[in-house]
Amino acid sequence: MKRSLLGAFVCATMLAAGAQVAAAATTAPTLVTEPDQGLTPIYTLMQSATKTLDMTMYELVDTQAEDILVQLAAKGVAVRVILDQNLESSHNQAAYDYLSGNGVNVVWANPSYSATHEKAIVVDGQTAAVMTLNLTSRYYASSRDFAVIDHDANDVAAIETTFDADFSSDAVTPPTGDDLVWSPTNSTSALLKVINSATSTLQIENEEMSNSKIVTALVNAAQRGVQVQVTMTYNSKYASNYDKLNAAGVLISTYDPNASLYIHAKVILADYGTSSADAFVGSENFSVASLTRNRELGLVTQDATAMASLASVLQSDFRGGTLYGTGANSTQSPFL
Repeated sequence: MKRSLLGAFVCATMLAAGAQVAAAATTAPTLVTEPDQGLTPIYTLMQSATKTLDMTMYELVDTQAEDILVQLAAKGVAVRVILDQNLESSHNQAAYDYLSGNGVNVVWANPSYSATHEKAIVVDGQTAAVMTLNLTSRYYASSRDFAVIDHDANDVAAIETTFDADFSSDAVTPPTGDDLVWSPTNSTSALLKVINSATSTLQIENEEMSNSKIVTALVNAAQRGVQVQVTMTYNSKYASNYDKLNAAGVLISTYDPNASLYIHAKVILADYGTSSADAFVGSENFSVASLTRNRELGLVTQDATAMASLASVLQSDFRGGTLYGTGANSTQSPFL
């Protein structure tokens, strides 16, 4: 099968930039913000691969990303891809067929998980992108998402160990490296730790709000005096939990489902501006399935630059939505 030569042209022009990115890699993570930055940072990271590229992707419907994978394989890079089959096989079938027919070693995800909702890329066993976004081009222009480019050797090794097992559909307890948050193993405890440890502020974005443990933790945080700010695209399925949070003093800002910005990110920023600040970024939604039955991956970071960028975007998004609820909470000002 052949795709447009446009993909080849784009990949060629990105090769030099990709090599520069790889050479400049440090232990400090880099935050990528979508849709603001576009997919070039992700494509460039992929194109920088010289030996191996391993990808786990819930949904892959992006011909440019697919072309990069095929062209890397044609150059001798060992490319392996895991695609979700339990929920997204119909959307992923075209990519699966194209990749498998053009030198990429692609497999369907382990069916023992309710879904493989992880979105991660590892290049040359040295650099990992841990993402909230799928490589699905129809969402790029409107979806609020983040990726962390992680160079931490222990994290990358742990992601590769888990990838090897998942690629073969073998059982594995994922190692957590220095920062990693995995479902279905440690994600519930890790997210609750970030929330329960907050002493001053919590800024949150998520697509779902159905996990009672998370909702209770946010209620408890607000009741102990933490200023909690949640930004979501409105979904009536979560109205009862919005009401619980609102009654406890949590400030909730919502976007209409048809708004130009869709909140797809999964982020918690705790105690920003203090010495104990940390942030979670990953694929985990606040649902029982996401935390206990899916394959998911996120990480916790204390990187000051990444947290400053997150804080700015989260606050801007909060102010751009509509404050949920009535009474005292509806007249409060955002805390930052």
